[in-house]
Amino acid sequence: MKDKNKKTIDYMTKIAILAALSSILYFIPKFPLPFLFPSFLEIQFSNLPAILGGFILGPFAGGLIVAIRTLIKLPFSSTACVGELADFLIGIATVLTSSIIYKKIKTKKGGAIALIFGSIAWVLMAIITNYAFLIDFYAKFYADAGGMAMIIEVCKKVLPSINENNFMRLYLFGAVLPFNLLLSILVSIVTFMVYKRISDLFKKELFKTRKEDNVENSSNM
Repeated sequence: MKDKNKKTIDYMTKIAILAALSSILYFIPKFPLPFLFPSFLEIQFSNLPAILGGFILGPFAGGLIVAIRTLIKLPFSSTACVGELADFLIGIATVLTSSIIYKKIKTKKGGAIALIFGSIAWVLMAIITNYAFLIDFYAKFYADAGGMAMIIEVCKKVLPSINENNFMRLYLFGAVLPFNLLLSILVSIVTFMVYKRISDLFKKELFKTRKEDNVENSSNM
């Protein structure tokens, strides 16, 4: 019973560590690429710890990290929690897709395949959420600042031919798709590079019984 409790505490502690890191990365650093994409699309790496958690601890843990990160961010939302909902759906789609595949193919090649399909899920969910509710929400949310006209004006800086008639097509495939493809590739590359080191670290038990400590100490003497 003690061993089971210890393993549960160890498992939850590792989730908490990755969720805390994901939350920090959700707040900072965030930066736009205004020379490539509309300035309201910001680069942030909060999915990185969640993907690592999914690979190391399993799909459920990865999804839980995304959920915890989202709950921590909600009180500080500047978009009536709608932006966080979209990020949650993108995170869940990415983490579950990649971690489920990696769970079945636990090799270096399997990791690469998992990250590729995770990136595809990321981009598809980003397009779906923007098409389904994000664009309409922001147009209404920023109605006092000009609504859709203001959004189009910001987009014109990188998509000069965009207008009210072609907005949905150009914005989704000229901004949302390439932006999220770039971001998912960056996150995947970093994940692939650091996974082995983080995995080795997290395979160690954070909490040991007194008996285990004594055995380890005696073996080091």
